[in-house]
Amino acid sequence: MKPGGVALLLAIVLLACAPAQTTTDQKGKEDAVRRLTDEEKLTLIRGLSAEYAKVKAFLPHSKKALRFNADGTYDKAGWREAGTEFGPVARVDEQVQVTRVDLEPVTNKDTRSLGTTLALHWTGRIPPSITPTEVKRILKPVLDFDTRSASEDYFATLPKEIQEAIKAKRAAVGMTRDQVRMAMGMPRDKVRETKDGLETEDWIYGLPPGRITFVTFANSKVIAVKDAYAGLGGATAPPLKPAQ
Repeated sequence: MKPGGVALLLAIVLLACAPAQTTTDQKGKEDAVRRLTDEEKLTLIRGLSAEYAKVKAFLPHSKKALRFNADGTYDKAGWREAGTEFGPVARVDEQVQVTRVDLEPVTNKDTRSLGTTLALHWTGRIPPSITPTEVKRILKPVLDFDTRSASEDYFATLPKEIQEAIKAKRAAVGMTRDQVRMAMGMPRDKVRETKDGLETEDWIYGLPPGRITFVTFANSKVIAVKDAYAGLGGATAPPLKPAQ
């Protein structure tokens, strides 16, 4: 983080109260409301993670995610009220950094005491054509992003083996959660357990039938990556042999 920077947790979510309806008789409309592909999700995560921005409007600390609408509107009075108890996350023209990007609903437990959460809402589904640059433009009333890409700078500082894993869209031992998100996106499920005093968290990728990847974290780092094959019934076969 740059000197004087303040951690900002940025979450991108859907507006659940107005789900989009697919249409099959008009091809253009059908594409406009389709779900984002995994590749499109990864593009958003990679293009926004670790980015810096200057605060352009009152941005409070808040235990709840701060809603910001994709049309550029937000509840200014509500944000002021939210900041009454804890104050602003940063002053106007001070710098903040995006420390997390999600494309799923956020809960109170996802917010952080040293930052805040912005929940960017679309009416219906996130447009499949959306790009990181467009997201930054939407957030312009409250956050002015630098033209230089901090996510690219961050990627360049990573060890070569981590860079190669991210490019290959796979997890590797030693990665952080943010690095795994950059490589593979958000998992479909998370499972926590404690064994012999060690707390671990498994991130699970893939659906049966097909390959299922288990990424195991302990102390915020990946300690194991396992691939297995699951059939239609969901039963998991022995781990797949590494590619030669």
